[in-house]
Amino acid sequence: MILIFFGLIVLTAAVYYPALICDFVNTDDPLYVTYNFHINSGWNWAELPWCFQAGYASNWHPLTWLSHMLDCQIFGLKPAGHHATNVLLHCLNSGLLFLVLQRLTGAWWRSALVAALFAWHPLHVESVAWISERKDVLCGLFFLLSLWCYAGYGHQTKTPGNRSPLLFGSYWGALVFFGLALLSKPMAVTLPCVLLLLDQWPLNRRAMPEPRSWKCLLGEKTPFLLLSAMVCVITLQAQKKSGAIVALGQNSPFLGRMFNALLSYYRYVKKSFWPAGLVAKYPFDNKISLGELLAAAAFLVLVSVLAVRWRKSRPWWLTGWLWYVGMLVPVIGLVQIGGQAMADRYTYL
Repeated sequence: MILIFFGLIVLTAAVYYPALICDFVNTDDPLYVTYNFHINSGWNWAELPWCFQAGYASNWHPLTWLSHMLDCQIFGLKPAGHHATNVLLHCLNSGLLFLVLQRLTGAWWRSALVAALFAWHPLHVESVAWISERKDVLCGLFFLLSLWCYAGYGHQTKTPGNRSPLLFGSYWGALVFFGLALLSKPMAVTLPCVLLLLDQWPLNRRAMPEPRSWKCLLGEKTPFLLLSAMVCVITLQAQKKSGAIVALGQNSPFLGRMFNALLSYYRYVKKSFWPAGLVAKYPFDNKISLGELLAAAAFLVLVSVLAVRWRKSRPWWLTGWLWYVGMLVPVIGLVQIGGQAMADRYTYL
C-alpha cells in the first residue's frame, strides 16, 4: 500500500512538473496574488482579518487567502513556487484518494486505478496548473481527510457498544477537516450528503449488528449540515456583494439555465471519457442544440434508472451517480454565477 501511495505521488509530480516553468496568467491571478497588496507582501498579522472578510473576488475562502499569503512570504512573486505548492497539494490528494478508497472498500488495485485517473486526467489540469485555483486543491485535501476520518468512524461503529476515544476522535476529525475544506472553497458544502451515500455503500451502516436508521444517520450529520448552511449564507452574501450572481432572466432565462444544467451533466461525463475541446472558459449560450439536449436527457434518465435498478446488486452505481450529480449542484448553473456555462475545475471533486 505504501508503494502504491508514493508511486502515485511521484508519477503525478512527474506529469505536472512542466507547470513549474509556467508564469502567472492574466485571469484571476492579479486579483488573487500579483496585484493584491493584502497578499503579495507576504505574511502580515495585520492582514489576517482581511482574509476572513466576504466579498473580495466574489468569494469567501479565508484559508485559501492564508495559503497564498504564506506562498508570497516564502517565494515572493516568483511563480514557480506558487505552482509547486499547487502540484504538491494535488500529488498528496492523489495518494490520499487511494488511501481513502482502499479504507472504504478494501479494494487495492481498483482504488489505485481510480486514484490514478483522478491524478492524471486532463480535466484536472485547470485546478492544478492555475495558481488562482489553489482553492480547488486545498479544499480537495481537507475534503479527502474528512472522508478518511469518516471511513474510520464508520468501520468503528460496526463494533457493538464501541465507545472508544478513537471512535469520537474519528468523528470530530471528520468534522474539523470538513470545516477546513469549507474555509478553502465553499463547494465542499455537499459533503454531508456524500457521507450519507457512503453510509449506504460501501460502509453499509444500515445492516450492522446495531443497524442505524436513516433518522439516526441524518442526526449524526447535523453539525456538518449546520456548517454547510452557514457557509452557504456567507457565500451567497459575498457573491451578491460583488455582483457575481446574475439575476433570473438577465442574460439567460431560467429555462435556458435548466437546459444548460442538463447539458453540463452530460458534457462533463462525455469529457471524462473523451477530453477534447477543453478551454479555460465555456461561454453561456442560449442557442442549444435540440439533438444534444435530447441525448443528454436520455443519458441522464438511462443512468438514473440503471442506478436505481441495480441499487442492491451493484450498489456502487447509485452511490457514484448520486455523488456526481450532487457534488455539481452548487455550480451547475441554476443560480448563474458569472458568464461561464461550465468549467473543467468544477469536476475536481
